[in-house]
Amino acid sequence: MTWMKPPEVPVVLARPGGGNKNMKLTKRTMLAMEAVLDIAHHARPNPVQAREITQRQKIPERYLEQVMQQLVHTGILKGVRGPKGGYVLAQERRRITLGDVIRVVEQSNTDMEQEELVASELGQKVISPVWLEMEEKMLEHFSKITLEDLCQRADALGIGGTQERPDSYTI
Repeated sequence: MTWMKPPEVPVVLARPGGGNKNMKLTKRTMLAMEAVLDIAHHARPNPVQAREITQRQKIPERYLEQVMQQLVHTGILKGVRGPKGGYVLAQERRRITLGDVIRVVEQSNTDMEQEELVASELGQKVISPVWLEMEEKMLEHFSKITLEDLCQRADALGIGGTQERPDSYTI
């Protein structure tokens, strides 16, 4: 019987020439994408509080606060202090891609100590390069999808956002 890691544990492959690359979309990465999209969809005109995100998206608070701080630190989000504070996007939602969010969260995952799963020469020289090529293509694809695209998709599906949008003017 072959032992398999649980799905939330990222798979680490050895990079040809050394170094590790981790691009498996973990639960943490999915939750980060949901949280950022929630903010993009609801942060107009007021910041979104973390508890609102946890209620709407059912994201555990223990994950949320860590991820939000990483996203603030890297300039994807801005933290707003005060009683009506929370989080807003640091840039226009048409300028932030899923690839941006994934890079931030996955970088923190690769910073954690991980074991290499590919030890054989066949795995390192044949399988690992194929996997890395797929990862690059996947990240390239995610880097073409903006938060604006996803907000429009959510609107088209009738998934609630804010009623009043600054980009919708009435005369």
